[in-house]
Amino acid sequence: MKQFGKILKFELKNYLQNKIFVGVTLFLVVAIAIVMFFPRLTSFFQNDDVDTGDTPPEDLPVMLIVADDEKMHSMIYDSFSAAFPEYQIRISDEGLEQIKNEIMEERADCAFVLDGLNSYTYYVNNLSMYDMNASIAADLLQSIYRMSAMIGGGLSPEDAQKILSTQITYRTENLGVDQMENFFYTYIMIFALYMVILLYGQMVATNVATEKSSRAMEVLITSANPTSMMFGKVLASCLAGLFQLVAVFGSALLLFNLNVSYWGDNPIVQSIFNMPIELFVYMLIFFVLGFLIYAFLYGAIGSTASKLEDINTSVMPITLLFIVGFFVVMFSMSSGDVDTLLMKICSFIPFTSPMAMFTRIAMSMVPLYEILISIAILIVSVLGIGILSAKIYRIGVLLYGTPPKIGAILKAIRKA
Repeated sequence: MKQFGKILKFELKNYLQNKIFVGVTLFLVVAIAIVMFFPRLTSFFQNDDVDTGDTPPEDLPVMLIVADDEKMHSMIYDSFSAAFPEYQIRISDEGLEQIKNEIMEERADCAFVLDGLNSYTYYVNNLSMYDMNASIAADLLQSIYRMSAMIGGGLSPEDAQKILSTQITYRTENLGVDQMENFFYTYIMIFALYMVILLYGQMVATNVATEKSSRAMEVLITSANPTSMMFGKVLASCLAGLFQLVAVFGSALLLFNLNVSYWGDNPIVQSIFNMPIELFVYMLIFFVLGFLIYAFLYGAIGSTASKLEDINTSVMPITLLFIVGFFVVMFSMSSGDVDTLLMKICSFIPFTSPMAMFTRIAMSMVPLYEILISIAILIVSVLGIGILSAKIYRIGVLLYGTPPKIGAILKAIRKA
């Protein structure tokens, strides 16, 4: 235990004194600060630049409406003005070519040329991926068409408007979990685990390979227990990763609370910072266990590499295994069905359960016994793989030259 403590302290100190580690952490904290203060800064500049609340109509972009039926001009104008307050609505009787020229010369932003109340063409210079004008106009003209038909059938404009403006009330009673509410912080946890495992796993493998290439490992292995060395290195990297995540997400939470009034009721941001405490505990458990199991594997593979140049090739199978699990979870989240047979199987496989089981917990109803079984399998796997990695680490001291095959490593372990 004394050896383990010294190794853990030494390795953790190396991480915390690493300029790249500190620089990346500070960069992420500053980036989070900029994002969290963005609504406050935007509000500040808007208050400086704008004296009154509304933009004058003449300063708004122009939306042209071309309609042959002059009797409908007033109704169309009023409806489009209400539906598109960010535009200056103009009823035009110009020809099609002139309309196109005004848009191309940026004297108008867009135009609707109506062939009737049930058919139109939308003209715009550069169609933005967020442009919803055409679909809004379709719903709008449908309402105008229905009102016109009702008026033609003998109803007064007031009665027709009352019928069309009738609101349908409803309520939703959720007996499980709200997938949309939990989607964003589930995605953040999975993505954070993905980044931390790839980054710190590679660092563990590189550190071990560096010790071996410099022959420092041969000296260390004679004065310290291999299990203490492997567990010390891996746990130090885990603590360093947790420290970095606490610094980043802790600062995000603090800065969000300082600017919460400026974010308003943004559903995405609110859902991220309103994570239930039990879900946060599960996230922490699966995050730590998932990191440890991969860090031990990376450390073991790093000990078998004779040169630093061999690291990327050696760890590729582990990286691909993790990436496959990551994409399985991402596809399940995107489809909205996280309880597929494949996801249930992945929930009990140690290499994929940290992501799969947490996703199921966050976005569906999972029986408690399944969660406990998954955690128990993960804990046993972490201990087993940790001990196995320590044995590979001890044997890796003597393996120089070409990278050994898995069969040769297993054979050496049985003889040890």
